[in-house]
Amino acid sequence: MSNKRNRDKKSGQPERRPCAVDPHPTTCNLCGGQVIYTSNERVYGRKYGSGYCYLCTCCGAYVGTHEPRPREALGLLADSRMRKGKIMCHALFDALWRGKPKARRKRDALYEWLAGQMGLPLADCHFGYFDLQQLRQAYRLLSDVQGLPMRYDNRGRIFFEERRSA
Repeated sequence: MSNKRNRDKKSGQPERRPCAVDPHPTTCNLCGGQVIYTSNERVYGRKYGSGYCYLCTCCGAYVGTHEPRPREALGLLADSRMRKGKIMCHALFDALWRGKPKARRKRDALYEWLAGQMGLPLADCHFGYFDLQQLRQAYRLLSDVQGLPMRYDNRGRIFFEERRSA
């Protein structure tokens, strides 16, 4: 995520800070199997994005890599349930900010809101970093606010208005 919340204050460059996600995994976070760095052709049948991924030789879980830094994993290795969870969470999350006025500001504020709701440091609030339990938690939180009016408090933080009973 290359936005202002993850940028170094002096240089303005994306912040490179350690987090719980190993950017160069060698052991699968799901089954403990051996992970190899390989062409993502093995997963997709053709090169896609950066062209590389980390792939578990035991369970087949995988994670893509960053295009500008193709040796750096995008997050945790994921099986089909986790990948589906990420897609579902992103669909709910993106519906709250995409195409809206000041979309980038809303997106950043939504990540702050979600991190607060989940009790996570902001830098660790990324769907690619979530395990299955966290994906389920994020999905419930995001489902609950769909269709609710989104407002900002006097500190610029997002909150959602409750539905009014008729």
